[in-house]
Amino acid sequence: MYFEFVPNPQFDFLTSFAQKFNIPLEGDRLIIPPIMGTGSIRRITLSPGMKLIIHRYKLHEDFILNRVGIDAPNNLVSVIFHSNEATASVDTGEKADPLSRSSAFAIQIASTDLNSQISFPANTDIYFLVAGIMKDTLKELLAIKDPNGVVQTILNGAPGFLFYESMSVEIHKIVKQVTDAREDNELGNFYHRLKMQELLYLVFEKLQKRESQRHSTVHKDDVEKLSLIRTAILSDLAVPPSLPELAKMAGFGETKMKDLFKQVFGDTIYNYYQQARMEEAAFLLKHGGLSVSETGYQLGFANLSHFGRIFEKYHGMKPKKYAAGG
Repeated sequence: MYFEFVPNPQFDFLTSFAQKFNIPLEGDRLIIPPIMGTGSIRRITLSPGMKLIIHRYKLHEDFILNRVGIDAPNNLVSVIFHSNEATASVDTGEKADPLSRSSAFAIQIASTDLNSQISFPANTDIYFLVAGIMKDTLKELLAIKDPNGVVQTILNGAPGFLFYESMSVEIHKIVKQVTDAREDNELGNFYHRLKMQELLYLVFEKLQKRESQRHSTVHKDDVEKLSLIRTAILSDLAVPPSLPELAKMAGFGETKMKDLFKQVFGDTIYNYYQQARMEEAAFLLKHGGLSVSETGYQLGFANLSHFGRIFEKYHGMKPKKYAAGG
C-alpha cells in the first residue's frame, strides 16, 4: 500500500485516503475494511487552527506514507508522535531508520517544505498521532514571553526547519491514551483538546531547554545526509563515531555537519551516540539476557567500572541494580 500527499492547511487527509483506497467515510472516522486489515483513522478538529489525525490499525500489507514537501510558504506546523515500538521506519534518503519510543525520530516537528516517508511493515500494530497546527494558534497556545531560537524558528514559520525529540515515558503514555480513547465519549473533543495541549506542552518544554544557536535552513538533501549520519552512528555502538569519516561519508563539511546535527537532534554527535549506547545497555540488561560484564564488553567498554559510572549517570543507578529490577 502506498499513499502520497502534499501538506497544506486545506488538505483533507481522511477524505483523500478514503478516495484513494475506495473506503467509505463515516463522518470523521474511516474504518479499515477487512480485506485491508483492522482498525481506523480518525480526524478531530480541536480548534479552528488545530486538527488531529489518529492512526490506529493493523494492515495485511506493507504501508508507505509519503509526504511531499510543498515549496509555497504556508503557516502550518506539523507535529508527529510515533508510538510504535520498533515497527516503523522513517526514510528521508537512501536508508530507512527505525522509529521507537527511545528513538530520536519518535517526535518530529517540521516545516511543510520537507519530504518524509514512513514505512510500516505488514501485520504490526500501528498507532501514531499527527497534529497540524497553524503558527498563530501555536503562538497563542504557548504564550512564551522569551522563546529560544528553536521555538522562535517554529513560531515564525521559517522554511526548512526540522527537529526531532525522543519520546519520554510520560509522552508515550499520553499518546497511548489518545489512540485508545473511547469513541463514544460525549466529551471526547474536550478530552482530546486537553491531551493535545498536554503533549505540546511536554514537547515544547524540551525544545525550549535546547541550547540556542543560529538556525540554518535544512534543505531536502541535508535531511538525507543527516539520516545517513544517524544510521552510521547507531550501526555499531561499540565504536565511537569518527567525525572526519562521518563528514566524508555524507558529503558534509565537518563544521556544518556538527552544527546541523546538533540543531536537528538537540545534542552533539558524541552525546547522541553515548545516549543511544546507554539505552542499548539498559535494553540488553533487561531483555537481552546478558550479564553486566557481557553488556559492557559488547558495547565497547574495556573498563567495567567506567561502564558502571556512565550507566549510573544516565539511568540513576548501577547496572547490576538496574538489571535486578531497580
